[in-house]
Amino acid sequence: MKKIKLILLLLFATISVKAQEVISSQGGSYSNANANMDFTIGEAIIEMGTDGVYDITQGFHQTVWAVTVLRNDLPDYEVSVYPNPTSDILNIKTSKFRNVTYNLYDLEGRLILQNELEDNLTTIEVRDLISGSYLLTLRDGKQSLKTFKLIKHSK
Repeated sequence: MKKIKLILLLLFATISVKAQEVISSQGGSYSNANANMDFTIGEAIIEMGTDGVYDITQGFHQTVWAVTVLRNDLPDYEVSVYPNPTSDILNIKTSKFRNVTYNLYDLEGRLILQNELEDNLTTIEVRDLISGSYLLTLRDGKQSLKTFKLIKHSK
């Protein structure tokens, strides 16, 4: 009797476990005015539907999203970052530079460089960074002004 209770307890304990997981090599998102689509290459198919023209499959990629709509009260600063892609230097040209800092992050969220803008045109040396994609965020105090995706390549 104890064995049966233990087996039932273990069975019911695993009901709430979310064990479906995909470690994928590729995926993406597309959207337009009518629909949004997220996909992962390599996910297991558990359901399929068709309308005769298009096939749609459902797997384990779906997640629960919480969407929050925020008003954008940030001032509109004119900022240009060039050249992008770059191999040696990166220029930040802006209409406002006082009390504005830049943060350069890798795509894993690690802070790589941080400094204040020196003038309307600030030059950053990036030749020592490894090739890859980075995020450059300009901040005015605690609020984020703009974020740019940068590509660093080797010569």
